[in-house]
Order: sequence, then structure tokens, then C-alpha cells
Amino acid sequence: MRFAAVLNQDGGTLRTIDIEAFSEQLRQILEAAGHSVAIDIVAGRDIAAALEKAIARRNVDVILAGGGDGTISTAASLLMNKKKALAILPAGTMNLFARGLGIPQTLDAALKAFAEGEVIAVDIASANGQPFVHQFSVGMHAKMVQLREKMDFGSRLGKMRASVRAAWAAIKNPPALKVSLSVGKAEIVTRTTGIGISNNLFGEGHLPYADNPAGGVLGIYVSVARRRHHLAKLLLDMLRGRLRQSAHVEVHQAGKAVLKIRSPARKFSAVLDGELIRLERETTIEIHPGALKVLVPASNAQAKAA
Repeated sequence: MRFAAVLNQDGGTLRTIDIEAFSEQLRQILEAAGHSVAIDIVAGRDIAAALEKAIARRNVDVILAGGGDGTISTAASLLMNKKKALAILPAGTMNLFARGLGIPQTLDAALKAFAEGEVIAVDIASANGQPFVHQFSVGMHAKMVQLREKMDFGSRLGKMRASVRAAWAAIKNPPALKVSLSVGKAEIVTRTTGIGISNNLFGEGHLPYADNPAGGVLGIYVSVARRRHHLAKLLLDMLRGRLRQSAHVEVHQAGKAVLKIRSPARKFSAVLDGELIRLERETTIEIHPGALKVLVPASNAQAKAA
């Protein structure tokens, strides 16, 4: 296969390593397996333009994207409904979409898996037309990200610590949104501390990522927690992969959902694949089955086919 690798030198764990040495390792591993690769190392501000340029090349089969969650989400959105496939370097904090694809969680192992990998089609979702690979969320998660962005952290571990502090601060003073949520023919009108809508249902017994990235449904999680200890328990249930057993969340699934904010007029934020965005008063979230081609380990591709 012909690879075009775009590495964000400011993104994820790539900013903490010798990226030139890593690039040479990437080249050697892929070329030893008979592939060709062109590598671009760019600053974070130039990542979208570099990805667009790589995708526009005619003689490329796979776009290998390296960086944090924002880099991967940008690459996936640009590759939606394209013939070229996406290979994800697990350089983010949690790498949840990569975990769902069965990609090894170290950079070296991921490169070796790509050398013998296979291309499969998986789902991607969108919120008012903006694609996402993992989750769209409002309420608690958005407040937590807002609080975390005000904190200083310079590493993956530092970001995780900041996330814990921000989560506790959000739990102590949780937001409350009055919303209506249309799921299929049903309409839910409620006051909630948070709603998360995922690209396929989260699996059980592990961090929140989809076991089946080609399941064809949105996972819809509506928090019914109000008190601090209930919110803390819900967060723990999510991290332990026990959302479906939690008494503090309603779980739904559908191909499409429409979220309307009925709280008094003011500005709200949402989180799309870990990045804060402005929340519209009405948001249509949809699943797009098989709209993204990805490169995964051969063993995982065979398991999905079975």
C-alpha cells in the first residue's frame, strides 16, 4: 500500500518524543513490509491543511494520522465517504476510537500492526453535519472540558490529573439543562445534568468505546443523576464500563436523534471528540454506516468479518 503520514508535532504524545527518529522508524517498518510512505511533520496549526493536501494526492491508499484526539477527528472528517483509508496512531490521551478498532496502544506496536493491516469500513457520526468518530456530549462533560482547559498540564499524565480535578469541580457544581430529545418516534423532555451520544454503543467492562465500530446505531446516554454522590457514581460506572447497569443513566439507541435546548437563551457548549464547540439550540445527530475506511490489524479485521 501507499501511505501518506501526517504527524502533528504539537499533538498528543508526539510532542514528547524525538519525532524525527520516530519518523525514520515509521519509514523502516512500512518499507520493510513492502509499502511506500511519504511523511510530513507539521505544526498543530497546519494539520488540517496538511491532511487535505495528503488526501488530495492520487497515488495514496492510506492516510496515517498522528497526533491527539483533535488530529484524528479532523482526519476522519476529511476522509468520510472517501476511498482512501485512515490509519490511527494512538498518540492521544485515551485513544478510545483506536481502542475500538483493536489498534495496539503503543506507537511501535501500532506501526507493526499497520504493516500487515487490512482495510475495513466502519461507521462515523455527525452533529449538524459535523463528523465525529467517538462522542458528542453536552452538560457535565462540556463543563469538565471547559474547567480543564483553564488548568496547566504538559503531559498525558498531567492531562489525566487535570481531568480528574475538573471532573470533581463539575460534580460539586453540576450544570442543569432543560432539553427535548427525539429518539425515533419518541420525544423525551427532561432536565438533565448531561447527555452523551456515541458513534455506536459503548461496550461493557472497559473504558467507554464501541466494541463494534460498524454496529450502525448511535448510543444515547441521558444522565438522571442529580446529587453529587450519584454523579460521582455515574462517572465511575462509565469508566468501569458499567453504564448499562447504572441506575443514574437512561440508555437508548437509534440511527438519528434530535436534541433541542429548552433552557433560557444563553450560550452553551458541547464536546465533539474531546474538543469544545458552540452548541446550537437544535442539533441533529446521525449515524453514517460504513462511511469511513480504516486500516486495522489483520486479526481484528478477520474478527469483524466473522
